[in-house]
Amino acid sequence: MHLQIHTFMIKVLINRGSTLFLKFAISLIAILALAICIFVLPDMAARDAAAHPDLAYQRYPFLAYAYALCIAFFVALYQAFKLLTYIDANKAFSESAVRALRVIKYCAIIISALIVAGVITVMVMSAGKGEDITGIVMMGLILTFISGIGATLAAVLQKNLQKAVELKSENELTV
Repeated sequence: MHLQIHTFMIKVLINRGSTLFLKFAISLIAILALAICIFVLPDMAARDAAAHPDLAYQRYPFLAYAYALCIAFFVALYQAFKLLTYIDANKAFSESAVRALRVIKYCAIIISALIVAGVITVMVMSAGKGEDITGIVMMGLILTFISGIGATLAAVLQKNLQKAVELKSENELTV
């Protein structure tokens, strides 16, 4: 009996340790992304406007678009943090966890769509100007692919978790 309690406590500590590490990683990613939003994006838009005065009017639409993308990213990070909190509270098999995965999936889809729209906009605006946009297009495709993988993973987890929640509620009704 004592050994079973000890083993259970070790499993709980390992589980909490891993979720704590993941929460820390999510927080670090959020802080870095926020720093980029505050310091890098406005500076980058200002430098581009100075380098291309004829396109300076595009500075604010670019920033609005970039911040819309960041909002979807931050919402997904927040939902991932909430999901880890549900796991810590032994509520991983709950409707709240399913909702968090659904929001993460939608955010990943939105991010993919915004990146594709941005790549298409860059391609249309640079058509016939002889500019090399290969790097921008490739980065956009890679980020779209990564976001698509995230959306697919969240969808699969959401579906399986929804089934588990339904089974759990059926078992609670029969008992």
